[in-house]
Amino acid sequence: MAGRRRGRGNNVQQQHAQQNQRQGPRGALREPAVFAKSTGCESEIPHEKLTIAQARRGTPAHRPVRVYADGIFDLFHSGHARALMQAKNVFPNTHLIVGVCSDELTHKFKGYTVMTEEERYDALRHCRYVDEVVQDAPWTLTTEFLKKHKIDFVAHDDIPYTSAGSEDVYKHIKEAGMFVATQRTEGISTSDLITRIVRDYDIYVRRNLQRGYTARELNVGFINENKYRLQNQVDKMKETVRTVEEKSKHFVYRVEEKSQDLITKWEEKSREFISNFLELFGPDGAWHVIQERSGRMLQALSPYSSPRGSPSSSPTRRRSVSPESSSASASSPSSPSSLSPPSSPKKGTRSSRKTTSSYSR
Repeated sequence: MAGRRRGRGNNVQQQHAQQNQRQGPRGALREPAVFAKSTGCESEIPHEKLTIAQARRGTPAHRPVRVYADGIFDLFHSGHARALMQAKNVFPNTHLIVGVCSDELTHKFKGYTVMTEEERYDALRHCRYVDEVVQDAPWTLTTEFLKKHKIDFVAHDDIPYTSAGSEDVYKHIKEAGMFVATQRTEGISTSDLITRIVRDYDIYVRRNLQRGYTARELNVGFINENKYRLQNQVDKMKETVRTVEEKSKHFVYRVEEKSQDLITKWEEKSREFISNFLELFGPDGAWHVIQERSGRMLQALSPYSSPRGSPSSSPTRRRSVSPESSSASASSPSSPSSLSPPSSPKKGTRSSRKTTSSYSR
């Protein structure tokens, strides 16, 4: 088991090394596909006839299955790439040859192309599924062409291709058992792309005028040129107005958001201020507690004062007055008691009668 694992690991390492050598030093890139030689395939390995069953089982590394796919490949798109990917993966060991028809044949049998034949050749060379490109490929495949390039199978979608007076140009390939079918990618084709351009012609003309192309290069007359330029100016104004509206909406939204935040913060601060005020000055607040405590301290530090008009009630004054001072004050003429006249007794009273009788005696 260990020997098998070690051998399998060595094989994997060798495969990775060969792949890296083919893809170059960066590993992620590979050289463009080569152009087929005018003399055809010059391999020294004898080209034996393969059946589909043999090709599906796999062939030795030195004898890949040579699969041929042809087309116009104008405006090369993902539908073309998917078809070539299917042709490349139809067998385990495949050498994919792609034939590209020239402008002359294409314009004669199908119609005018957007890309030139040189541009189409170069586009196919840079597709990663392609191993070899045949320039100026024939419209109808002949036995001589198949032998010249040692083609084993031809890959194309299974829909009958009517052209050049034939109901199906691949009919004889199918009858010979050399045809393998691929699937078309719906929703994308060269005709669909051209239809978009024709449908939106004005948009693309205005686009290229904005990019610096001249009206002469675009084959546009003087009146249409001015019309397109005016439309471009109108579109710019509309875009400017739209941008200003978006900015103003964004500004108003930010102002509303900020104002809402300020109001919320103000309400929170107001509640906090009111609660702090009530805690300080409320009936059970700290201010009343401080006043009560200060009043108790003042009462403890200073006693109550004696009431007016009762000097004798004060214990301190009662202690300070001596007998001599009291007699002196009584005999002093300036005392209020000596200066005040005697009160006259009332007439008719018993005390007045006794007083007169004592004087008369």
